[in-house]
Amino acid sequence: MVTPQESPHTFFTEKASQMFSLGQENISTSKVSTKAPVKYGELIVLGCNGSLPGGEKGRQKSRFALCRRTKANGVKPSTVHTSSTPQAVKAVSNKEQHSISYTLSRVQTVVVEYTHDSNTDMFQIGRSTESPIDFVVIDTLPGGQILTDNQTTQSTISRFACRIICQRNPPFSARIYAAGFDSSKNIFLGEKAAKWRMRDGQMDGLTTNGVLVMHPHNGFSQDSKPGLWREISVCGNVFALRETRSSQHREKMVESESNELVDGSLIDLCGATLLWRTAEGLALTPTIKHLEALRQELNAGRPQCPVGFNTLAFPSLRHKAVVVEKQPWVYLRCGHVHGYHGWAGRRSPADEAEHQDWECPMCRARGPYVPLWLGCEPGFYVDAEPPTHAFVPCGHVCSEKTAAYWSQIPLPHGTQACPFCIQPLSADTPCIRLIFQSPLD
Repeated sequence: MVTPQESPHTFFTEKASQMFSLGQENISTSKVSTKAPVKYGELIVLGCNGSLPGGEKGRQKSRFALCRRTKANGVKPSTVHTSSTPQAVKAVSNKEQHSISYTLSRVQTVVVEYTHDSNTDMFQIGRSTESPIDFVVIDTLPGGQILTDNQTTQSTISRFACRIICQRNPPFSARIYAAGFDSSKNIFLGEKAAKWRMRDGQMDGLTTNGVLVMHPHNGFSQDSKPGLWREISVCGNVFALRETRSSQHREKMVESESNELVDGSLIDLCGATLLWRTAEGLALTPTIKHLEALRQELNAGRPQCPVGFNTLAFPSLRHKAVVVEKQPWVYLRCGHVHGYHGWAGRRSPADEAEHQDWECPMCRARGPYVPLWLGCEPGFYVDAEPPTHAFVPCGHVCSEKTAAYWSQIPLPHGTQACPFCIQPLSADTPCIRLIFQSPLD
């Protein structure tokens, strides 16, 4: 390991930095393959460190791959009807016909009929477990927790939150739209929802709690800078954020921006935030095998606790939420890594409250003392470098550039958060460099 005077990168051999080649398998290219469908990209839930806390359950999981369908199922707007016409009634009642209904008043409704689009695939995201939803998303709480079954009725995520339309041919662009079609292939915007008629005669509107999107500048890389959060309408137009999440008044339209997702785009559904990664971006991302190799390389250096002189070891990725005997701990004020040890008469690692004001034996800096956890979701990494930094105050460990990236990306409420557990980061010191103690022998 490294001493306090050394760079943490010197701990790792060239072998670790070359392990990136392990991350090339199972990534679809833009060419049509007979072995696997073309992958448009993946959606990854922030706060889920590689898997849902309660386990993956069918369409309810921590990440979802959008691949080209065997048969196109995309739709596009066509005819506009008023509620008094037989065509409007037919469009809404026909379960084979997609439509969006805009209720303007008790006596006036505008129905927009949608037709099949053979050039696109549609994927729907929401809280509902009904068959039209491809990716079931539930509320994610700070600390990586999710709502229990008896709490889901209080969820702020819409049952049919949004839909993503992907072009079936290169460049396979993906665009996001607020609201999704229900089991009757309808979208209903009630009288209280924000809605309006556009210049071309088409209708548009916003959902109750909104679908927010942030596109980073320069994509998902170490050179990226955060963009501004915007709201996406039912028709895919871009607007400034409303004064309140559920306000009935829309803000100014941002005509210079689009609803096309880029690598690293964040999608906030008012209860869960998703990261969009393109297939090209994923090809440059480390895999679980690569992260496991880095973990083994880290443990092979036999880092020691400078107090107990016992060897420390990061637990396997499968045991990422259970504190083990050799677990590394860190003093968040200075970054000195220790094993768990008693201090000032306190010896139980179970009580988190008593770990908030501990004094580091190495430098006497006082502050929180927490266990370290490896970040296990590869899609959150901007590079494949060794884990040398930890987020404050949660203790999730990742590469320096990954920590720097997420330390500058704000969620809609205005604070940065750890992508692995969405716990808000410290405003003063969002991440720290870890200082390991080399073995004495």
